Amino acid sequence: MTIFNQNKFNKFVLENNVVGFFDQPITLKSGRQSNWYVNWRTVVEDVFLSDKLSNYIIQFTESLGLAPDTFYGVPEGATKMGILTQYKWAKKSPNYDKGSHVLAMGRAKPKDHGAPKDKFFVGMPKGKTIILDDVTTTGMSLIETIKGLKEAGVEIIAAFGLTNRMEKRDDGASVKEAIKTLGVDYYELSKATEILPKVCKIKQPSDAIKESIMKEFKEVGIEKVKLR
Repeated sequence: MTIFNQNKFNKFVLENNVVGFFDQPITLKSGRQSNWYVNWRTVVEDVFLSDKLSNYIIQFTESLGLAPDTFYGVPEGATKMGILTQYKWAKKSPNYDKGSHVLAMGRAKPKDHGAPKDKFFVGMPKGKTIILDDVTTTGMSLIETIKGLKEAGVEIIAAFGLTNRMEKRDDGASVKEAIKTLGVDYYELSKATEILPKVCKIKQPSDAIKESIMKEFKEVGIEKVKLR
């Protein structure tokens, strides 16, 4: 077992430009406006980088002492990562054999007909399942996925986010707190409050952008972030 190294993973995030800035604020999927972004697309579109990322996810899982049967990516943002991580996890399992592991994938849009396992999944998760998400802001995509899997009778042992933006939801709760109400523990592989100061040193955004981001965290952040 290789122990997950937080510093190495944060360096991986920085080296691959996962976090960056906008000169003008944009509207995020959550509906909020922001001058900074988290985008894992360039990583998951690259086979070499995806391979490294899946290794980090497996190390993170083992460091937490979790033993899932299935990794499942939130459709569609983490679908590829869920499949690759599940494939590698199954291959290293001591009981790896025909029928031992499912290659689970969810449909972004359910089919109009068929049994639930076919309407909502291209391979339904089996056994103890960890859900993977790329970025969590308010956690709505992750929460909807959890609810859907629970309705299908899937046993969820944890939910992972590659990066937590560390923001409060509109109800004042953190993503971790909101997901906990569903009986699921949430863990993030990286935190915006740790990454952003490092990105600022590298990319040197304007003082106006830094001020805007610090104001954003003061208003909706779980904790404040110091960029100057």
